[in-house]
Formats: sequence, C-alpha cells, structure tokens
Amino acid sequence: MSAPAYGHPLPDPDVVRTDDGWIAFGTGPRTADGRAVPAAVSPDLRTWEAIGEVLEALPEEAGESYWAPEVCERDGAWWMYYSVGHGDRGHHLRVARAGTPRGPFRDQGVDLTPGELFAIDASPFRAADGSWWLFFARDVLDAERVGTHLAVAPLPEPTRIGEIVPVLAPDADWQIFARDRPMHGGVHDWHTLEGAHVLEREGVLFLSYSGGSYQGAGYRTAWAWARHPAGPWHRPADGEDILLATDETTGLIGPGHNSFTTGPDGEDVIAFHAWDSERTGRYMHLRRLEVDPRGPGLRVARPAPRHPTGLSRRRRTTRRAAP
Repeated sequence: MSAPAYGHPLPDPDVVRTDDGWIAFGTGPRTADGRAVPAAVSPDLRTWEAIGEVLEALPEEAGESYWAPEVCERDGAWWMYYSVGHGDRGHHLRVARAGTPRGPFRDQGVDLTPGELFAIDASPFRAADGSWWLFFARDVLDAERVGTHLAVAPLPEPTRIGEIVPVLAPDADWQIFARDRPMHGGVHDWHTLEGAHVLEREGVLFLSYSGGSYQGAGYRTAWAWARHPAGPWHRPADGEDILLATDETTGLIGPGHNSFTTGPDGEDVIAFHAWDSERTGRYMHLRRLEVDPRGPGLRVARPAPRHPTGLSRRRRTTRRAAP
C-alpha cells in the first residue's frame, strides 16, 4: 500500500525547493489565533517537521477557509498566492509577502480577481523567457459544460495580474463535481477543473490539473501541453491524459491537486494529496515524475517495492530547480 510522505493531513500540497531543503504548504482553516496555511519542512523529502501556520490571516469577515496556497521567490522576496472565502463560496485570489519561505506571510491588501464570480487555486509560473504568469481556476456560467474552468493571466508585478485568458474547459463526464448543484442563482450539472500547475522542459509547457469532486474516489489528475502559457493548450488522446487516479493496488483514493518540485538528485517530483482509507483526511504523497518533451509525454512512475515514494536514496547534490 502507498504510504503518505507526511504523517499529518496536508491537502493541496505545494512543495518548494529552498536553500536548505524543501517546504510544503497546504490548505487549512483560519485558526483561533489568527493564522492560516499549515506548513512543514524537510531536508530530504523523506522526513518532515511541522512548523505551524505561516500566513497571518485576514479579519474574520474575509472568511475562514484558506485554500491551495502556492509560493514562489521573486524580486528578493517570497510571495504566497491563495484564496479565502466562506466554506466553498465567495473565494477570490489574494497575495501575501514574506522575507523567508517560512514566513510570516502578510497579505498585501489586494483582491487579484475582483471581477470573477469565484476564483481559487492560484499557481505562479515563471517561463523560460523570464515572464511571470498566474494560473488559476474560475467559475464560468456561459459554457457548454458549466462549472469551474482553468485560466491564466500575465503577472507583471507580484501584486497585479493582466488580461485573463481561458486555458482549459471541462470536456468529460468524469469532471462532474455534482449534478443539479445550486450555484450562482441557478441549478447546474457542475463540472470542476482545478489545481493547475505548470513546468517547462525544452520549450514545452506541461500543465497538470485535477477534475471532479475532491470529496470522492472519482477525483483524478490529468495533463495538457502547450508552447506558451496563453496556449493553445492540447490534451493528449483519451486515457493518455490521466496522471493520477484511484488505484486499489496502491491504496490511493482520489489523488489530485498536485505541485512539481526537484528531488535530491535533480529528478522531477510530483507532490499530491490522497484520502486515507477511513476518509478522515487528505495526505501528501510524493512520486517521481517522468517528463518527455519530445513526445510530449508526462507520466507518474509507480513506486518500487519497499520504496513507497519511488524517490532516490542517493546522496543529495546542490542542484536546484529553476526559479
């Protein structure tokens, strides 16, 4: 059976390489002492230590639900992109700043998506040409498949986005979150694409995303590719686009909402969450990621016996991921 990499629930894990190891951020509620975003650190991607909540939360009226933080280093600071709302309603994207990846992160007083009905899962990305982009999910009602779609916008400054461009819309029934769902004054067969994250290899951009309902075993992660952040984005053939799905042989239940990082020996690694067998929490898992820019192709390696993460145990090198 597949063992989680970290012994505490950490939904929507964003794992970031730092000068002294790795740090993982996850979804979590506002705490009584006004903090949010649980985090853990690791020297080797195998042993993890909790460091508490690293974001100074907004006033209570802003919401209690802090979702899917992602962090990047830019312009001599660390920037956290996240959403906040009340339960699963009213979310908008925010940005916070810190001097170190361990925080404390302080909100910069900006709603990045004031014109959106609902926006979540912000993912900052620096392209090979040095340009910055922000991928995210937003609700779209005027569509063949109504629901949460993927979009991207230029990020010319850490606290400002440019014109929003559609990336991917739902195209399959497995992406249905719920049928006859009351949303935005109507009732819809609601589809969900979320959790976008991008890496670039040899001029090819690989985008991973999750679909369906995170609450159940049908949740899964797929991928698409493009030559530019604004697209056009291409899906592989049916069945070849699935990166992660519920798997009885490994015990993974509803795996999804991932991030990419670089392992100890420079290997590509995918971090994602999956439910435990009792469905009490979503735990972080790590796997080696196989990337083929010539295919293009993206695949999650199956873990080897006795090595549930599938990651190398070789001596750590000083190689770091590209910023």
